[in-house]
Amino acid sequence: MPFIHVRLFEGRTPEKKAELGEALTRETVRVLGCAPESVDVVFDDVKRHDWMTAGKSHAAK
Repeated sequence: MPFIHVRLFEGRTPEKKAELGEALTRETVRVLGCAPESVDVVFDDVKRHDWMTAGKSHAAK
């Protein structure tokens, strides 16, 4: 069963997450040949101050 974990900066709408979830499911089914019902997609919203790149918070950018 494919499990896809997506982390995003907070602020995306439920509609955009649904659109991405559908696209990820569709492509996973196409590439792996599995049933759509076997694909799980989970979204984590992350605050910019909790995400760092090169030691710097994205809130500071």
